[in-house]
Amino acid sequence: MQFLLQSIYPFSHLRFRVVARTLRFKEPAGTSRGVYTVRPVWYVVAYAEHEGRTAYGVGECAPLPDLSCDFSADYVARLRRICNFIEQTKRFPADISAFPSIRFGLETALESLHASFTTANSFNLFPSSPFARGLEGIPINGLVWMGSHEEMLRRMEQKVADGFRCIKIKIGAIAWDDELDLLRRLRRRFTPKELEIRVDANGAFAPDEALRKLQQLAAFQLHSIEQPIRAGQLDALAELCRLSPVPIVLDEELIGINHPAAMQQLLQAVRPQYIVLKPSLHGGVKGSKDWTEAARAEGVKWWMTSALESNVGLNAIARLQACLGGEPMAQGLGTGQLFVQNYGPATRIERGRLWLYDEKERAHRQEFFAFQQAWTDPTKPTMTLQTSGSTGVPKKMETDKSAMCRSAEMTLSTLRIPQQASALICLPMKYVAGMMMAVRCFVGRLRPVLVAPSSRPLQGLRCAPEFAALTPMQVFETLQHVRERRLLFGVRWLIIGGGAVNESLVQALKRHTGAVFSTYGMTETLSHVALRRLNGPEAEDCYRPLRGVRVTLDERQCLCIQSPRLPQPLIVTNDVGELQPDGSFRVLGRVDNVVVSGGVKLHIEEIEAVLGRVMSVPFNLTAVPDRRLGEALTMLYVGSPADGPALEALCRQRLARYAVPRRYYAVASLPQTATGKPDRAALQQLAREVGQKQQKP
Repeated sequence: MQFLLQSIYPFSHLRFRVVARTLRFKEPAGTSRGVYTVRPVWYVVAYAEHEGRTAYGVGECAPLPDLSCDFSADYVARLRRICNFIEQTKRFPADISAFPSIRFGLETALESLHASFTTANSFNLFPSSPFARGLEGIPINGLVWMGSHEEMLRRMEQKVADGFRCIKIKIGAIAWDDELDLLRRLRRRFTPKELEIRVDANGAFAPDEALRKLQQLAAFQLHSIEQPIRAGQLDALAELCRLSPVPIVLDEELIGINHPAAMQQLLQAVRPQYIVLKPSLHGGVKGSKDWTEAARAEGVKWWMTSALESNVGLNAIARLQACLGGEPMAQGLGTGQLFVQNYGPATRIERGRLWLYDEKERAHRQEFFAFQQAWTDPTKPTMTLQTSGSTGVPKKMETDKSAMCRSAEMTLSTLRIPQQASALICLPMKYVAGMMMAVRCFVGRLRPVLVAPSSRPLQGLRCAPEFAALTPMQVFETLQHVRERRLLFGVRWLIIGGGAVNESLVQALKRHTGAVFSTYGMTETLSHVALRRLNGPEAEDCYRPLRGVRVTLDERQCLCIQSPRLPQPLIVTNDVGELQPDGSFRVLGRVDNVVVSGGVKLHIEEIEAVLGRVMSVPFNLTAVPDRRLGEALTMLYVGSPADGPALEALCRQRLARYAVPRRYYAVASLPQTATGKPDRAALQQLAREVGQKQQKP
């Protein structure tokens, strides 16, 4: 295949770098051709620019020195020449099909680069399949390497104990009777319905003995045998495929056949029951697609496996297999566990299935796609929202999808976020903040970047998303890590909500080159209705309502929100505010977070904001009953009881006398809601419990 790269990947300043690595096996990997203890690989790192942004992608070139058709003494020099050719011409060379491992590395490096720009994750290749989305696992076989009789028996038993229901056993290196004994023991314990057994001879049988051995193997009701005789003996192989009582799989026989017509000729001549595809050996991505098409045309089933790549190549192969489809059978993709040190995204094996993400990531993805399905359901005009419960018991509310659309449109138009921008979704999908980020993606045709909620959502990303919504805690934690801080400062539109942004955080974000806003809103307003710019020449102290939103004060001096775009024409809040002549406003705190101590009204959030500029430990304020004062302002902090006097001294320096907390309690952690807000009800209860314990003799 020869094509202009620009027609598929519109990159500028495309360049490559080749990085050599040696992988070491945890245990010697025995095959009929010898034992592997180390594995040389070469990573191709592709760099490019697109619309003012720079990103990189990674592909793996992993030839097997004694097996690959393209391995030679000048392999690295050839790889560099091909990279230079692509940089200069924006084309693959005409003879690229002769170098399958190089082709696979370059194809996946470019796909990885494309993923960096489109999803902010360079390893998110072929993202459309349920497997790539984290919704399904791929069934895989458990591989038992050659070894002594005792070693192989131990390995077989461990694979079964690990939950594999398909085991592939390498044969041909130890005594034939011992190999038969291993299979006999395994089959005595497990019926074919309970355990599928495959064997791989790697060409170990002589043609004149192969049929006899296959007849002996048939007694164990095997699924198949890979490459019983060495490649290149087509007449003998075709005869075996016709007579064998055990289905035959072609493996090495496919190596070096890189054109569709030759692929079809081989399958027609040999008539195997299966073929097994290894992109690094069998033509890369394009060659694998050609093989699957030829196999389907000839009625031959197939599965995919690795050629002992690291996690970089294995990730690409697993995603490619899920994209190409195929028979619902176990794939040979469990080799990521073989090496002492691996590179790239780690896959997970759970009960015989390969997964791309851990349980937390999968749960977040499932919630997102379930929300997407409900959103696109024409029979459901409403969605159910849940409040965060920061000041009480969480409650649910129904709202029209049309109102959520209007809210999303207000944000997109105010921030001027273009279509196809990448948007980070790292907030819980059961709350309005996560839901509305998803709706903004749907309405604005943005590209979602899914990351499970955590305190460090940028930790696993390689490229900064263009649009992100984070909590103050997430921003704080991200700023503590250099690489994540760099990504955060690469976000073009950053909105921070779910809690107050203290002054130290504002100062840390002053040099951010994008547009950073603190948001004001709640579940009832379908996320934010006002923004406060935190950086740049437009930075200010007040929130400015979005277009069409009007803010007033009631008799309690609490904010009232009016907008024809919201579900309710008037929303009366419990947020005490200060209104400016131009319609902007400041938030002083919640009326239900006012502590009346000795007849003086104290706004908890205002005092926390002042202390937040100087406090070196996490803290929150609450109140406990007091006989003399009515309520005593109380500080809960993460630290040691011995820190209490120093914290009290600091409070006395920074606060008016009546605002100084009366009690200081050290705790292990501060209660928060699922959205990262202080859980005020839980804080009050915790303060009471700690106080009661300290009063006991």
